[in-house]
Amino acid sequence: MKKTLHLTIKKKWFDEILHGEKKVEYREIKRHWTVRLLDERGMFVEFDEVEFKNGYLPDSLKVVVECKGIDVGYCPIWDKDSYRIHLGEIIRTGEQK
Repeated sequence: MKKTLHLTIKKKWFDEILHGEKKVEYREIKRHWTVRLLDERGMFVEFDEVEFKNGYLPDSLKVVVECKGIDVGYCPIWDKDSYRIHLGEIIRTGEQK
């Protein structure tokens, strides 16, 4: 069974991922993300895919993308280090079911 990271994102970023323009998703280094992205030994969890959902409604659009790994590195959006989720090929798109 595939291990999936579920993330909700804004339309601008969703569209860029959907069109293959955005290949890295950033998350701030905060406790909330540390608990989700690292295991009890402090190692990054190995996710197979990332499911991005555009909104919180039951019929919100989604895109599932291959996860090529997670690390810490520079984020040009925030001008500081952050968690970086590296994205591969789009696996599927559609509405949330």
